[in-house]
Amino acid sequence: MGLQHEPQKTSSSGPVVKKERSVVRYKECRKNHAANIGGYAVDGCLEFMAAGEEGTSDALRCAACNCHRSFHRREVETVTAVCGCSSGSSSRR
Repeated sequence: MGLQHEPQKTSSSGPVVKKERSVVRYKECRKNHAANIGGYAVDGCLEFMAAGEEGTSDALRCAACNCHRSFHRREVETVTAVCGCSSGSSSRR
């Protein structure tokens, strides 16, 4: 997704702009470590922490549990900001 700018209406101080962006977080690890013996056991890792810099293969591995990022629950949050401010006039006393 990315940044989207949508003019919504014009007020006396200027146009009102709506900005939306998606924030993705990876939460608890869901890898079943006991699947090969027919059981169910997770390691308790509560949040993905990249083991390396962005753009490397280690960026997809969790530093806490050593699992791939795809084993962690993906949470997407859409953040919306509305701005109706003008760049020119301000009333200060």
